[in-house]
Amino acid sequence: MQTFSEQYDVVVIGAGHAGCEAAMAAARMGLRTALYTLNLDLIAQMSCNPAVGGIAKGHLVREVDALGGIQGEVTDHVGIQFRLLNTSRGPAVWSPRAQCDKQQYKIHMRRVLESQPNLRIKQAEVAELIIEESSAFGRRSSADAPLGTQDSVVGTQRTGEASQFGQTEASTADDRGPTTDGPSQRRGCVGVVLRDGRTVRAEAVVITTGTFLNGLIHCGEQTYPAGRSGEPPSVLLGEALKRLGLRGCRLKTGTPPRLDARTIDWARFEPQPGDPDPTPFSFRTRRVTHADGQIACHIAFTTPETHRIIRENVHRSPMYSGQIKSIGPRYCPSIEDKIVKFPHHEKHQLFLEPEGLNTYETYINGMSTSLPIDVQLAMVASIPGLEKAEMLRPGYAIEYDSIDPTELERTLETKKIEGLFLAGQINGTSGYEEAACQGIMAGINAALKVKNEAPLVLDRTEAYTAILIDDLISKGTLEPYRMFTSRAEFRLHLRIDNADGRLTPHGRRVGLISDQAWADYLAKQQRMQGLKDYLENTRPSGLPAALSEKVGTVNGATYAQLLKRPEVTIDDFVPVLRESMPQFLEAEGHRVGGHGFSRADVGATNAGALAPAAITSAVRNELKSVETEIKYAGYLQQQERAIERLKKAEQRSIPDWFDYASVSGLSREMKEKLQRVRPRTIAQASRIPGVTPAAVSLVNVYIEIQARRHQPGLLAL
Repeated sequence: MQTFSEQYDVVVIGAGHAGCEAAMAAARMGLRTALYTLNLDLIAQMSCNPAVGGIAKGHLVREVDALGGIQGEVTDHVGIQFRLLNTSRGPAVWSPRAQCDKQQYKIHMRRVLESQPNLRIKQAEVAELIIEESSAFGRRSSADAPLGTQDSVVGTQRTGEASQFGQTEASTADDRGPTTDGPSQRRGCVGVVLRDGRTVRAEAVVITTGTFLNGLIHCGEQTYPAGRSGEPPSVLLGEALKRLGLRGCRLKTGTPPRLDARTIDWARFEPQPGDPDPTPFSFRTRRVTHADGQIACHIAFTTPETHRIIRENVHRSPMYSGQIKSIGPRYCPSIEDKIVKFPHHEKHQLFLEPEGLNTYETYINGMSTSLPIDVQLAMVASIPGLEKAEMLRPGYAIEYDSIDPTELERTLETKKIEGLFLAGQINGTSGYEEAACQGIMAGINAALKVKNEAPLVLDRTEAYTAILIDDLISKGTLEPYRMFTSRAEFRLHLRIDNADGRLTPHGRRVGLISDQAWADYLAKQQRMQGLKDYLENTRPSGLPAALSEKVGTVNGATYAQLLKRPEVTIDDFVPVLRESMPQFLEAEGHRVGGHGFSRADVGATNAGALAPAAITSAVRNELKSVETEIKYAGYLQQQERAIERLKKAEQRSIPDWFDYASVSGLSREMKEKLQRVRPRTIAQASRIPGVTPAAVSLVNVYIEIQARRHQPGLLAL
């Protein structure tokens, strides 16, 4: 009879950006949740650049927030510079970015986690997973197992006791896909074993270990095991996952040197200030905490001397000496990679970014490197203004284990092990934002599984988060995956301003949106619809002088028709709205302040900083959102029709019992790809690299043929 030291509904392993979101989601959904980390002082550590957002990444943060996550609110609280990027282009690609105070981010995130009921944070190393094989395996409601009770686990197999079995699984699972022999063949994760020997019961386990699985740091010729600089790797858990038969791969990422700001000649660099009225990440933030005290970043450039130093020493880079065999992020290359692959470029842009308000540490964005320290020192000194700069920390590269994401369902649960979910860099992604969106989805679906409720599965038409997950599970990845707006088929529909309209109802359904936040959301939708109706149905008798100069005679046109003209913007209508719709500009939801932990310190000072006639960022964002809906109405309608076609394809499901091996006409290569991924829909099958339209058509036909054999008299849906 198996006994347990502790029992929880959900256990989350790793307290990085994915782990924090997963743990908060499960706890806020009412489940007893434990978050295990190697070091309580390094929760949500920003191990690379202390910045959140950026092109497409800002979309992900907005989506996490719309679902009820916390990354956006924490960023609004500790951000020290905010910029809305790509505003010279269309609204589909606008994206917020914030430079954060590195120390305050993890302090505030820990404060948020510790204040959450149902959540316990534990410092311990998880060494093994407890796997159960039983025909009775299944999830239970949290009410069925009060905390502190002991339960037996029928057929328990700890991974440490089953390495031979796990290797056998690995050798056969790639080709066979999920078993079809009934529930007696299912395996499930029912808990974890800590390094000190304690056992912890869990109805679902979420692994979010980042770069810690068998992590190995490279700095020139030096190598040493680490999960991050100065922190030990997670070796035992990494080996345990291999024994479970989960396909893995080896990836690489890196970080640049950090400099002492007191030794930088700042006058020689171009300053890059933040936006005067910052756009918050969270829909529930009225105004960011440091809106009136933002810092400036600075722009720098490499020189021909920098390039000479790198070229002469590139053979000492672990990437080029053969010391590193893993694949790094293509879209965030090291400085040596830039020099080798783009030799025609005379210079490369760098950004000097402070890491906090109470530190002199400065991040050199764009100079990620694994070259030896002496070469790094020479590189830095070759840049005008950094001749006397002192290096506080050298840059380095890190190799780590990840799991092939085609091993996952769309819920981020592993196909082979029921109740085991993976999120973050362990799935082959790169970035805090990509990790956070996976974390909240894994936490939600782990909680829903424990509750025996239907999972939350988003499709590509409603979120960048869904695009990321679909890309991973359909295509896998051979390099750290980064989100771009170009990955979206319907990016005008997936804007930052309407993320709440797309996803907040989902967050409300699963229990992550509070009553107050839901009331605010409904009020906002009502305000915006009222404004849109007013603009579409009002024909002005006269116009403000400035607007009249732009449009001339109106000839009975509505305000909305005028707004569709390229030279007209929603700002031109503010004087009209002050007279005709003052309730929009003065609505409760537009007042500075708000509710929730992330606005606690805004206070009266920031509120008083805005003149009575000023337009707050909340007003401006809602105005811009309505403007987009009106100006791009034709394009949005076209996308909506295309979305409906895609949804129909997504509804054509491929049954679990479908046998690809018996589909005549499919090549062996095609069968192997389809068996490995096991797509759930015809649309997902069509997105698998190398799977042709002809192959998809064959599968479509054989679904009905096999349905008659598998279930006589029935056709597959």
